[in-house]
Amino acid sequence: MSDLTRIAVVTGAGRGFGRAIAAALVAQGTRVIGIARNEPELRAVRDELGEGFTPLAADATDEALAAKVIRAHGPSLLVLNAGAVPHMAPVQEQTWETFSRNWEVDTRHVFAWTGAALREPLAPGSVVISMSSGAALGGSPLSGGYASAKAAVRYLQQYGAEESERAGLGIRFVTVLPDMTPVGGVGDTGVTGYAARVGVDRETFIAGRQPILTLEQVGKAVVELAGNPDTGPEYRLGGAGLSPINRA
Repeated sequence: MSDLTRIAVVTGAGRGFGRAIAAALVAQGTRVIGIARNEPELRAVRDELGEGFTPLAADATDEALAAKVIRAHGPSLLVLNAGAVPHMAPVQEQTWETFSRNWEVDTRHVFAWTGAALREPLAPGSVVISMSSGAALGGSPLSGGYASAKAAVRYLQQYGAEESERAGLGIRFVTVLPDMTPVGGVGDTGVTGYAARVGVDRETFIAGRQPILTLEQVGKAVVELAGNPDTGPEYRLGGAGLSPINRA
């Protein structure tokens, strides 16, 4: 990991992927500002990780917060991981409120932080990593607007990269598309829903999706991508590791 990433912001840092990412970054010497709405969960992460983790209980979708944190801490790595657990039901059983849930959290917070990263801006050589989903490639008929919200995350990162290049800012944008896994809150809900949809129990469904992505792999992948200036713009992440996505 280069010196440029000694201060990182991780959204959704209280549990699941965000907690694992924060732990991996702290373990290799990065000071992490962890943002989530749930203050007790953040305090538990601080108790686990120590002084390398600074908890900030706040709403990651707040555009003013994004600018304030960037100005106050000068991070050179943003990991945009916050997201809502989708309402699991087929489209005819969704309301617009349930269908749009992930647009209002997942997409909105990436929009807020991408804009702030470009306006402040982050220092040259900084990295913005957004957690999208494999569902953005293949859809997810039981999770409302989740797949489309995660697809929008991909576009926002592409737009951010283009604007960084146009302005000569030197900010690198990377999108990670993790496979569904029972070890995260969203994935756990998805596994339960899709197992029921195909008429098998959870264990049978999980066994059919081996190798399963682990939290440790998520943290390791973010550290690897943040520290390698030669990475591409998008990566699929599964139990077998990272694989680049060819946008063409």
